[in-house]
Amino acid sequence: MSVNVLRTADGWYAVREQRAVRVQRAVRVQTAAATTADLLADRDAVTAAVNSTDPGVPVADLAVLSPVTPGRRVVAQMANFVSHAADAGLDPESVPLAFFRKASGSISGPYEDIVKPAHVRLLDYEVEIGLVVGATLPVGAKVTTANLSDHVAALVVTNDVSARDLQLPKTQFYEAKSYPTFTPTGPALVLLEEGDLDRFAELRLRLWVNGELRQDMPASDMIYRPLQALRALSGFQRLDPGDLLLTGTPVGTALSAPPKPVEILGSLLPAATKWRLFFKAQAKNPKYLRDGDLVEAAVATEDGTLDLGRQRTTVRYAR
Repeated sequence: MSVNVLRTADGWYAVREQRAVRVQRAVRVQTAAATTADLLADRDAVTAAVNSTDPGVPVADLAVLSPVTPGRRVVAQMANFVSHAADAGLDPESVPLAFFRKASGSISGPYEDIVKPAHVRLLDYEVEIGLVVGATLPVGAKVTTANLSDHVAALVVTNDVSARDLQLPKTQFYEAKSYPTFTPTGPALVLLEEGDLDRFAELRLRLWVNGELRQDMPASDMIYRPLQALRALSGFQRLDPGDLLLTGTPVGTALSAPPKPVEILGSLLPAATKWRLFFKAQAKNPKYLRDGDLVEAAVATEDGTLDLGRQRTTVRYAR
């Protein structure tokens, strides 16, 4: 059975499985691990905490940080859900397996504010499942069904926050998705046991803005699953323990493709004119994030056997 681990400024805590108990409790993991990679290498300490007689502390009393520690690679998949690809005006049957990078400095905690830079106009959200790498994946490594669980040690909830007005005209994602606080991560680092990845497609991704459900789709809607993604990455990108792979988002983001006739008309206009008109229309879209909006993201199987937790972040406009 998977184990949920929380990170605070003073260490790591393993959450006890107590579904029938109203107040969840967590036990301090006796480890010297300073990073996510270190913790993944000290699984025995996590097991000892779960099995100890220590009564632990209420989870609600912990000031939880991102369970993915700073300085790791952050890689993300593009247009990786059938519903999202179709909404973007793409043919899901022909969408290629593609990736982009985010700055590691974009990672923030599950309850920290999302800070919109003053020059960003269109701030969007994308709930995603994050894969946390457990074993080094050198370029040229062979990833198979048999060894996939060696490379995917844990899962986390992530939100791939995006500045759409920077992303689209520049036709590159790195800047638009790399500002500090643009990858809220956690709360839980869900350490996987044998067989847990078999239920990956059952995980349901949900995101709310001010209590309104915006995204709600199972991972079975994914075009390329973790095995395919890691096989492709191993062809050109080294990954190490603690690195983070975001696996895409379903339909429901603020950004949506314009109707086909409008898209065709736009393609005939000069680029500057096209983008000016597009952003003028997008400015009227109420789904983009506003100052003070509460964004909640959660991922879990319907029976709660795998539960990555629920992050709650508030949007703040930089002055």
